[in-house]
Amino acid sequence: MATHSLLLLPGDGIGVETIAEVERLIVFFNARGSGDTFVIDRDVVGGAAYDAHGVAITDAAMAKAQQADAVMFGAVGGPKWDKVAYEHRPEAGLLRLRKDLDLFANLRPAICYPALADASSLKRELVEGLDIMIVRELTGGVYFGEPKEIVTLENGERRAVDTQIYTSREIERIAKVAFDLARKRGNKVHSAEKRNVMKTGVLWNQVVSEVHKSYAPDVVLEHILADNCAMQLIRNPKQFDVIVTDNLFGDVLSDEAAMMTGSLGMLPSASLGAPNAKTGKRKTLYEPVHGSAPDIAGKGLANPIATIASFAMALRYSCDMLAEADLVDTAIARVLDKGLRTGDIMQPGMRQVGTTEMGQAIETELRALMA
Repeated sequence: MATHSLLLLPGDGIGVETIAEVERLIVFFNARGSGDTFVIDRDVVGGAAYDAHGVAITDAAMAKAQQADAVMFGAVGGPKWDKVAYEHRPEAGLLRLRKDLDLFANLRPAICYPALADASSLKRELVEGLDIMIVRELTGGVYFGEPKEIVTLENGERRAVDTQIYTSREIERIAKVAFDLARKRGNKVHSAEKRNVMKTGVLWNQVVSEVHKSYAPDVVLEHILADNCAMQLIRNPKQFDVIVTDNLFGDVLSDEAAMMTGSLGMLPSASLGAPNAKTGKRKTLYEPVHGSAPDIAGKGLANPIATIASFAMALRYSCDMLAEADLVDTAIARVLDKGLRTGDIMQPGMRQVGTTEMGQAIETELRALMA
């Protein structure tokens, strides 16, 4: 038996409510009397941190994140902080976590639960059985490249610049993550880039091909233009297994894939660092794909499934609790099969529930599975 340290950063809006449902499951696991247990710490991030400390995340919170086995993150942002200085905006807290922990690999699964196939904006036959993993490079590219600025020219016109930069090392390590995942899934990787118009796309294409040849010749590799990938996700999504792509395209493609499953409220994500040379452990952060949803915050309407599924990913990738991770995923599926729905995934003939009731139902199913 092992004890795992978790740092909980609920953030803003519905992040506070959905992380509370993860705490419910942590309490359940700790009360079992057998198996691995958890020690949790908490801190603030995003707008909540700005209100308390004037920054989106403090050095003290970052130190906790560095020491934790895993970070569970809720959501950040909201109109309250729209006029905050750019460097202190709520999202800066998440960006610092990703950068300082070197969380370069963002895993975003797009899985369509059978009970929700009709909730997708696409036809059932296109999404039923969908299981895609998008691997997004997270610490490079246009979000972090310099210069990044808005300047006023001599003629009074304003000019904005964002810089897209990638090195071969950054591309090599994300490609290896994608190939490793593919070996445990359908053994196929699509590399999405814009090699036709972007020099970073040319390098991406070359390096991924080189890694494939030397590291994973057993995995099927196909290159696809990022814009065509967006179209193909709508036309025939089940042709994909693992998609590896850069920071910007990964942001766009993963949100597109998310909506095919029925709701952003359904999808988890994991952000992984490199394995420690001595321990083999990675820095990790787990978060739902959805945002802070300030319009429903505090009303008990939020869907906690994405955050709970993110906790399942933490069990799998950070705690080596594979059986428990599978049981959490099964508990979610069972609750959906029984017709419980939050408002974002509500369907005719189903029973609408709130955040707490959904979390309680998942815990009840988990208890039954582990009895």
